[in-house]
Amino acid sequence: MKARNILPLFGMVLLSSCLKEELPVPARTLGDVQVGQACVGSDYGDQVWYDLGTNSIVSVNSKMDWDLAFECGADGWQVRVNTSRSMRALEKSGTDITQPLDTNGYGPLWRIDHNCGSADSTAIRDWRTDHPVYAIDMGYSDIGLAMGVRQLRVTAVDANGYTFEVANANGTNVHTYTIAKDPQRTYVHFRISSGQVVTIAPPKGSYDLVFTQYTYQFYEPVLAYLVTGAVNGFSGSRTARIITDDFASVSLTDTLAHPFTSDEDGVGYEWKDYDFDLAVYTVFPERVYIVEDSEGQYFKLHFTDFYDENGTRGCPKFELVAL
Repeated sequence: MKARNILPLFGMVLLSSCLKEELPVPARTLGDVQVGQACVGSDYGDQVWYDLGTNSIVSVNSKMDWDLAFECGADGWQVRVNTSRSMRALEKSGTDITQPLDTNGYGPLWRIDHNCGSADSTAIRDWRTDHPVYAIDMGYSDIGLAMGVRQLRVTAVDANGYTFEVANANGTNVHTYTIAKDPQRTYVHFRISSGQVVTIAPPKGSYDLVFTQYTYQFYEPVLAYLVTGAVNGFSGSRTARIITDDFASVSLTDTLAHPFTSDEDGVGYEWKDYDFDLAVYTVFPERVYIVEDSEGQYFKLHFTDFYDENGTRGCPKFELVAL
């Protein structure tokens, strides 16, 4: 019996579908095969930011280091939750953050940031007109403990930054914060417990993928699951997937039949599986990914292992070729 590497959470509402993009590219000369590895820990507690061009880790952080991410573009307004901790949100009625929350009956109504990364599929929707209060489920700690519920109300955004309020679930301990956008980054991250901005994402153009846990939305049945894989991390990368046993023969011309997508989880988690009978993970090297980075460089990769040399899980290993 086999099952994918997923942990069941609560049922979620259906979110907007994510459109795929298609842009074929011309053939180029292949580079040499390189081997890369990104270890997120046996408990999947780390987030590893990876640059394919240098085949190297750019930075590593604990998934416990941040709660909220604020879009940094001059016109940016999106606020995202930390899906690696199963965080989610639900809009309240009204704008008074001092009113206590009653989360009874919230179960099927909580929203997640959809794994596709689309702006119309976020837990915190476009708040700019009504400035509503949101209940924020803080998700789970690295040892699986529920972290409780807080309240959030974003009150302003401009080209320079955001202003927002945070309170306890009962409406007490209200704090107002103003944070600056960082033009060097796609998102700036914030930790509620410390009330401070934290450096998480590397500068734009310095990474292509993030190896991490993230929340994945399934539809039959409608449930959200925590999975371990690779996402774009809003790097601007695009991904195409080809199924073949001949990794060496894969080239850019294959994207004519297998178009690119800008979805966050273009690489995703489905390159591995868990065998309950053997109690081990296996990978599917026939699942090949072509990644275009934000600078227009192309790479192909496929996974060859999920363990390090000591047999510790959580260490995706892959072969990488510049195209």
